[in-house]
Amino acid sequence: MNLRPKKLLSEQEVQTGLRLVVTEGLTTEAMTTLTTGAFLVAMALLLGASNLQIGILAALPTFTNIFQLLSIWLVRRYNNRRAISVVCALTARIPLIGVGILSFFASGSIQLLIFFVFFYNVFASIAGLSWNAWMKDLVPGNQLGTYFSRRSSFMQTLNVVLSLCLAFLIDYIKDNYPAWELNTYSIMFMVAGTIGVIGACVLSKVPEPQSFLARENIFQLFKRPLKDHNFRRLLIFNSSWVFALNIAIPFFTVYMLKNLGLSMTYVIGLTVVSQLCSIFTIRMWGRFSDRYSNKTILAIAAPVYILCIIAWCFVGMYSRFTTNIALLVFIHIFTGIATAGINLSLTNIGLKLAPNEHAIVYLSTKNIITAIFSSVAPLIGGILADYFANRSLSINAAYAGPKVNKVLHLVSLHDMNFLFLIGAGLAFISLEFLIRVKEVGEVEKDVVVRIMRSSIKNNLKESFLIGNLISWHDQLWGLFKKKIH
Repeated sequence: MNLRPKKLLSEQEVQTGLRLVVTEGLTTEAMTTLTTGAFLVAMALLLGASNLQIGILAALPTFTNIFQLLSIWLVRRYNNRRAISVVCALTARIPLIGVGILSFFASGSIQLLIFFVFFYNVFASIAGLSWNAWMKDLVPGNQLGTYFSRRSSFMQTLNVVLSLCLAFLIDYIKDNYPAWELNTYSIMFMVAGTIGVIGACVLSKVPEPQSFLARENIFQLFKRPLKDHNFRRLLIFNSSWVFALNIAIPFFTVYMLKNLGLSMTYVIGLTVVSQLCSIFTIRMWGRFSDRYSNKTILAIAAPVYILCIIAWCFVGMYSRFTTNIALLVFIHIFTGIATAGINLSLTNIGLKLAPNEHAIVYLSTKNIITAIFSSVAPLIGGILADYFANRSLSINAAYAGPKVNKVLHLVSLHDMNFLFLIGAGLAFISLEFLIRVKEVGEVEKDVVVRIMRSSIKNNLKESFLIGNLISWHDQLWGLFKKKIH
């Protein structure tokens, strides 16, 4: 297997590589679907995980980004990003088969699960940074948004189909063969590890253009992005944003499974709704990010996401099942739309602001710093979830008359609802840091909003989505500033 880079790649080699990266993305998505998200949380709850342990599992994927320092050292030492990505991917994925076997034939424990998830994420982080720098050189710069949005749409489509099938399977086994529920998750880990190994083999066939990292002192290298004023502003925004979101997001699934008592089919079904909305809109976000700017897309999508987090505070307020499901569907629809734009833009703006010759250093600095904030947040969220477990806050409007007595619940916060409100408040504040980031080709948000309106066939629907929802942050923040002054 020849993993050495080439000085120059032909157009045919580039196109072949881009197709292989899409195939590798599908295998990685299948592996990830089987071992993360709602399925990982459900398995952890079966093993008796506490809120703090759920927070630890949620923190590991980002906390382990600090090990990307090793990726920089390896790239400097060998100048072979493909070999580093492939070897580390294999090292990360083979143990997934092991955790499945151990959990299947042994009783299994939450500590064992946390250990293997930690081990997997360490090597996945090392491989991921090398992969990002590799892709920056492989994918033409003017196609970043379009290419990765297309790749993401394929991956999300697979996620939707696979997640639904697994959800029905798990609920069927839970209802008919409950003793086999934990074993089902163990088999999923073994299958995921096998698919992951296949994906690493596909990745090994993707060509790599030769690149050299400057032979500076590693600490001097890390000072470079921190001295870059504009990139530092991006780090401040990204860190505050992920901190705010990760206080709340890891506990959405826990809330649905434990507090609302929803089955896995409902939980995954709602996730599918969100994924479908991402699939239908991600190419639109990709086109507009290439044409205008990623910062503009963030300024549009992020406030919509904050509204969705606030809406979680009202889930479970009323006892009617249909009301809660309807609200959850509404939340997941707009979460999917907003997430597609946010994830794409955060990835692309980091790639865009990082100079080619120091891309891996800039990206690793961004990943490591944001990792600290995004990994601390779920731990704080787990502690707060335990703290608020026996606390509640209710605000009601009561009407009493000769024939009618009615109580309307305006606000009813309890348990994890407090987390959602805290996360939304912090995310709202973090948007102020986005204003200071400068991006080449940046276009005013209002201009892009008008163009997006005209490009959508259903003007009434898009007017509601873009014209009203995305402007609430500016209006509310203006009122807030006015009150302060």
